[in-house]
Amino acid sequence: MVEEVNPGAAGGCCSPQGAGAGKGVGGAAQRPLPTQAQRQAQILPQPTVDIPGGRALVGTATPVIADDGEGPLRSVPVKPFTMTQTTVTNAAFTKFILDTAYVTDAERFGWSFVFHSDVPKTIRETQGVVGTEWWRRVDGAHWRAPHGGDSAREWRLDHPVTQVSWNDARAFAAWCGGRLPSEAEWEHAARGGLGDVRFPWGDDEPDEASFLPCNIWQGRFPAANTGADGWKGTAPARSFAPNGFGLYNMVGNVWEWNADAYRVKSLKKAVRRKLQDMRGFRLLKGGSFLCHRSYCYRYRVAARIGNSPDTATPHQGFRVVWDK
Repeated sequence: MVEEVNPGAAGGCCSPQGAGAGKGVGGAAQRPLPTQAQRQAQILPQPTVDIPGGRALVGTATPVIADDGEGPLRSVPVKPFTMTQTTVTNAAFTKFILDTAYVTDAERFGWSFVFHSDVPKTIRETQGVVGTEWWRRVDGAHWRAPHGGDSAREWRLDHPVTQVSWNDARAFAAWCGGRLPSEAEWEHAARGGLGDVRFPWGDDEPDEASFLPCNIWQGRFPAANTGADGWKGTAPARSFAPNGFGLYNMVGNVWEWNADAYRVKSLKKAVRRKLQDMRGFRLLKGGSFLCHRSYCYRYRVAARIGNSPDTATPHQGFRVVWDK
């Protein structure tokens, strides 16, 4: 039996809105926080990269999805900072859980969203998001079992942690003495010193077979993913070629939570109505393994979406930054 559920504003292939719609905040045991250097050492062997300061380019002069607020292109100052070389891995998040006994939002809710083709065969009944039925509500889906059921068997320590909300990501960042990046910091890091480019490697467009620089969807979305890039789900956090700053998977693989609120400046009435339903949403950047040019062309540096701070999905992760 398949039921349908409309949880509110859904982000299509990008990110459905979760159970609490901003109502929940996970809980962590209170302990004295060690120094920044000690906490950075605790997430190793997940290395960090020093990012130079300067004038950061943000946005684009040629928006592809204008209603997301991709434009205009502007220049803003950023101070030097340090960033994890990859998104936070399952290994690092496990250390955090063991140290704090933190309970993620998805664990507290008892369910999360799972992409239709990843729902374990042992799960027979799910609920779908109206209009984007490929997103299914699955009981028991959380960071340790991203698809619910017996998916813990597929869980890998070197892959990005997923099924983490903005609340969860911020708690981890505080635990290791850091924070989530701002949109300006994230784009500055993603461009890798190349300036006004569409992707972290430049302007060359990924295709379906010969140029596969990141982990995105190949095939016909949402029915058939050929996995030509080697992965139909998440790839290891340290995979594909790094950008000019030595950062891996700044686009594709998993969406990355940013510190900023999700705001769009637009005079279109339809967009204003849409954004009224997205008050309190937080920003995500980078796209994911579910992005395809035909539907979710958001694996670009300037691309962006928003979601409620307690929503978790199997294609959302995060990085941590530290002030220098």
